[in-house]
Amino acid sequence: MKKEEIPQDEGYFGHIAKEVKYAVDSEGKYITGQSTGWKVKEEANEVAWQAFETKINEAKQRVLNGEISPVYYWMEKRMMDLAIVAQYTGLWKWRVKRHFKPKVFEKLSEKRLQKYAEVFEVSIEELKKPF
Repeated sequence: MKKEEIPQDEGYFGHIAKEVKYAVDSEGKYITGQSTGWKVKEEANEVAWQAFETKINEAKQRVLNGEISPVYYWMEKRMMDLAIVAQYTGLWKWRVKRHFKPKVFEKLSEKRLQKYAEVFEVSIEELKKPF
């Protein structure tokens, strides 16, 4: 794209920050230029955020229904996956997954709950009762 073709659509962050884009100058050399945003990118970001919100709401409902523990909810809320939670807690993935079971979660020690609380950056009380 040529420098004068760099998108300048006002987006979420256009009034706060600009992005650097690569373009070609009149001599065909690569240069950088600033962009306030691109409508297509903003729409893609909006779809992604809606998908995250849907996953969080589904996790919340599953916790309220007693189908899954709050560990799963906080994992979704913090945009983590099983592998990341396992890595941050120092547990095997199968163990974290086991803690998704409400009956197993209820029996976790204070030490284990504290570790999850630290990973999710919440108190133990918030961890246990997120809503």
